[in-house]
Parts: sequence; structure tokens; C-alpha cells
Amino acid sequence: MVISVPRLVIAAPSSGSGKTTVATGLMAAFASRGLAVSPHKVGPDYIDPGYHALATGRVGRNLDAYLCGTELIAPLFAHGARGCDLAVVEGVMGLYDGAAGEGELASTAQVAKLLRAPVVLVVDASSQSRSVAALVHGFASWDPEVRVSGVILNKVGSSRHEEMLREALDESGVPVLGCLRRAAQVDTPARHLGLVPVAERRSDAVDAVGAMAEQVRRGCDLDALYALARGAGELSGAAWDAAAAVVSSPPPPLPVPSLGAAAPRPPHRPERPRPQTPDGLRVVAVAGGAAFTFSYAEHAELLTAAGAEVVTFDPLRDEQLPDGTHGLVIGGGFPEVYAPELSANEPLRKAVAELAFGGAPVAAECAGLLYLSRDIDGQPMCGVLDVSARMSERLTLGYRDAVAVSDSALAVAGTRMRGHEFHRTVVEPGAGAAPAWGVRAPERRVEGFVQQGVHASYLHTHWASQPGVARRFVERCRTS
Repeated sequence: MVISVPRLVIAAPSSGSGKTTVATGLMAAFASRGLAVSPHKVGPDYIDPGYHALATGRVGRNLDAYLCGTELIAPLFAHGARGCDLAVVEGVMGLYDGAAGEGELASTAQVAKLLRAPVVLVVDASSQSRSVAALVHGFASWDPEVRVSGVILNKVGSSRHEEMLREALDESGVPVLGCLRRAAQVDTPARHLGLVPVAERRSDAVDAVGAMAEQVRRGCDLDALYALARGAGELSGAAWDAAAAVVSSPPPPLPVPSLGAAAPRPPHRPERPRPQTPDGLRVVAVAGGAAFTFSYAEHAELLTAAGAEVVTFDPLRDEQLPDGTHGLVIGGGFPEVYAPELSANEPLRKAVAELAFGGAPVAAECAGLLYLSRDIDGQPMCGVLDVSARMSERLTLGYRDAVAVSDSALAVAGTRMRGHEFHRTVVEPGAGAAPAWGVRAPERRVEGFVQQGVHASYLHTHWASQPGVARRFVERCRTS
């Protein structure tokens, strides 16, 4: 199979240069021309893909060479870009920044090379003139395999400033494909973990994306950018397919009735019957809404391929789990921001606890871990785990190499996965009698909890790297 989707990688010398504004604006501007635009984000970021989805009407997808391995970058890209006229890939951090101590691994530059895609460098020109040429020359010449094929100048102050920048770049050999003036209306609010997700400010986010598109239309040469994208090299290989990935994954060992440290089931929380769905399907409820916005699209696709009916629910609004729920997935998000509202939804908290204490499989990552705790900063949560959560001044951030310490509904002990941590909260204690993961760096430690069918941890993982996780989870739904 040959992959020939026109594509661009939008990169920058550093974070804060305007990649998200330019990439999202380009996506929306091209989509408004009637093109089917496939949006992608390098790295583990969950928030930017929400803005990408708003701009294109398609699911935003991540391309993370650390979490998934370099061999899956092109297949995952082809899966997301299938049937599209153009793909826009937003980079992460600076062009050559990747996983700490791992060289180019997980950098935008590496992904661009794996995709054989031209790179457009977004430069914050607010405090420079002729020096911009030296900066662009350095980035364009650092790695000859990276095709820095154009520059978009951001935060340009005036017509005279633009003239000086263009004159300087005439000598660099890298064409200027856009020049954007400062525009406050495209700013998006941020807080302790980055931009505020689309789900929390949808109306304002729609306006912001519209402003980004208009700014890009006015300041960029869209025809030249599309021509550049069409010059991307062909890729060979098959697109990633969830069904094929699940079939080829190792068959999961049958789970035992109780995994890890069993928690006593309180007498006032009897096991709730979970009716079967047609054709042997099992309902897997996935938390969504404003408090739980972090998830990879491939997780739901893998669960579906493994035989589950995936149903999304909103813990801020829904007082019960979806009918027939046999398993529960609670990904990342901001429960600390919505702790009072989550706490006030007592019927759902009790329903989650009943499901968990009844032995159903529950996969909880980061925000999910907090939601299963006794409380967040004193606000009662589900009480499935005997831990307390609180906000912290310290940001915990980085890739992790992990190994499963305990057999669980997700993996057998000894399974190796790579993950990512990103939070400003702590739970006490940090690990249970049966920990979820052993983490090698930055320090050796165990973390997380395996308790009956519950697997809860701060670690975000990408199941495309281990499709057997979804297969095992759904198998546990059938037998619990």
C-alpha cells in the first residue's frame, strides 16, 4: 500500500512560538475551502487535538514515537488520514526536542522524517529582525534529513518590521509562507496543565478557532502551503487497523476472580446485576464531559474491535452508568477543577463504587485515579480506593518506562509499557498493596493500585502499543 496524502508538519524553535494557533488556523482555513483535513499532534498532548477536531470536524489524533514506537507512526498517521485531502501535523516543543536523554526520539523532527513530510517553521519574530535569518538557517541545516521548507512569521509588529524580516530571510533560502500580526482574539486561556480544553469552553473555543482561521487566511499563502504539502514523499505500508491489531495480539489469560488486594465490599453496596447485550457484546462505559477530556481515539476503537459496545457518559451530569455496563474506563482530565460538582453527584459515585466492588474491570488513568479516591482536597469522591488526593505546587511531567507489577484486568505482571505523567496532584499513599506499575525513571518506584478488577494509576498509556490490553479488558468484562 502506498500512502500519498498531502501533508505538512508545523514546528517551531521552542514552545510558545504559536504552533497551535498556526496549525489550528491552517486546519480550519483549509477545511473552509472544502478540503477533508486530517488533524494530528506530535506527542502525548490531549488538549490541542480538541481544538484540531473543532477546526476540521474530524477526530484529533496523536503521533507519539515514545509511547507507540517509531514503527507505528506511519500506520497510525495513515489510519487517521484515510480518505483525506490534506493532513496537518502540529509539532511538540521545539523542532528537535524529544524525550529527555533519548536523542531525537519522540521529537517533531523524528516524526517529520518518519512521515517524509515537509516542515514549516513558526517563528516568534516579536523581538528580532535580521537575527531571524540566523535562527532559521540553524534549524534548516541542523539535520539534512529534516526538510524545513518554509517559515511563518508570528507576532509581527508592523509593516516595517515585516519588511525587515523578509529581507533578512531572502538570504536564508527558506521562503516566507506567512506573516501574522499580533492578535489578542486568538489567545486561548490556560491554567495549571496548559490550555483550557474545548469541552469546557465550547462556544468561546469556536470563536477562537474562527479567529485563528481568519488570521491565517489573511496572513498565509494557502496555495503555496498546499503545493508544499502535495510534494511530500510517498510512504509504503498498511494503515493501522484496530481489528487487525486485536486479532494479532496475544490471547489474554483468563482473569482470576480477584486480582491484587481485594477490598471488602460494604454491605450497603450489593453487587448490581449487569445484563448481557445482544450478540455477546459488553458495554464499556467511558467517562467524558468537561471533567474527563483526555483520551486517545484508538482506545475506543480497540475496545470496539475486541467486542465491546463503547458508551460515553458524563460524570458531571449523568446520575447512573449506562445501561448494561460491564466495564468502566476513566481517563485523564481535570476532576480537581470540578471536584465540588463531581462530589455533588452522589448517585453516580455510588454506582461507580458498586460496579468496582462487584469485581467489574475498571481502568483509571490520572483523573480516573483521583475520581476513585476517597476525596480530592476534602471533597468526597467514589471511595473505591483508600487514598486521599490533593493539589500540589509541584508539576510531575515526563515519559516513563513501566512494567506491570501485579496481574490486573489490563495486563499480566511483567508486561512492559511506556507511559506519560502530567499532573499537579498527589495521592496518599502513592501505591497499594498490589501496585499497578514499577517505574524505572526518574527514580525507581512503584505506583498505582490493583484491587479486584480495578487498575488505577497516574500513568497515561497508549493502547495501540499493546492491543492485548483492550482484548484482556473486554475478556474480563465477559467473565466478571
